[in-house]
Amino acid sequence: MIQDISPSIFYNEFKDKEPSKNSRIFCFHKRKILLGQTDRGERLLPTFAVMPKDIIKSNYHYLFCVDETEYFLYLNEETIDLPSFQYESVQILRENIGKELQFVGITAYHLYQWYENNHFCGRCANELSFDSKERMLYCDKCGNMIYPKIAPAIIVGVTNGNKILMTKYAGRAYKKYALIAGFSEIGETLEDTVRREVMEEAGVKVKNITYYKSQPWGFDSNLLVGYYAELDGPDEITMDTEELSYAGWLTKDDVDIVCDGVSLTNEMMYQFFQRNTD
Repeated sequence: MIQDISPSIFYNEFKDKEPSKNSRIFCFHKRKILLGQTDRGERLLPTFAVMPKDIIKSNYHYLFCVDETEYFLYLNEETIDLPSFQYESVQILRENIGKELQFVGITAYHLYQWYENNHFCGRCANELSFDSKERMLYCDKCGNMIYPKIAPAIIVGVTNGNKILMTKYAGRAYKKYALIAGFSEIGETLEDTVRREVMEEAGVKVKNITYYKSQPWGFDSNLLVGYYAELDGPDEITMDTEELSYAGWLTKDDVDIVCDGVSLTNEMMYQFFQRNTD
């Protein structure tokens, strides 16, 4: 999946420091990311050495490092004009542009959204400040502290013998097959979320809920938690047409799922069909 960058090691400890000439810089503008391209077609981030010299250093914020490579975020509403670099949709991070760049890109975008959505205190409306000891924004007027948003959500592969419940979203740009998914609500365990979401979206009950794997998903500030569960009772589907455009029981002969190495949903579908290959 997108976070599997071994043998490289991801270090997300906060540091209060300035970029060096070889530091990689993330420049986002809304849902776009600034990327360059080598003669061989490889995507790359700008380094601090090529960034405009008139940018004040307080606009650079340390994010994390992978092995010895440090990554920083440029925070400013203005776009950056650099030769041989251009802004592209962040959806490019789902394409085959290199595992490390995919992972650090989606993680940086997660933090970019958090910074962009938290300029002012939600308690007293005072402008927030950057903390120098941890990744946190604080209000020096009322003392409010704001940490990065992480929203837990479940993905569940509901199985019925050699069939799995597959869906397609309604009203979204993403048109590929998916699994039942949804956010955990206040007061719920993740297993309760599985039961509720399956009932709400497909109208069926489940049993034997089994944890599979988790995944950070920075596009939507999520921590995705994957489960498999077995159908418990009748298999007639009552689809939530506001959430879904399709829901059905499919076998490996009904759909061709290729492992993309990116998303938890894709891996769970692929693994189920691999286990149910004749």
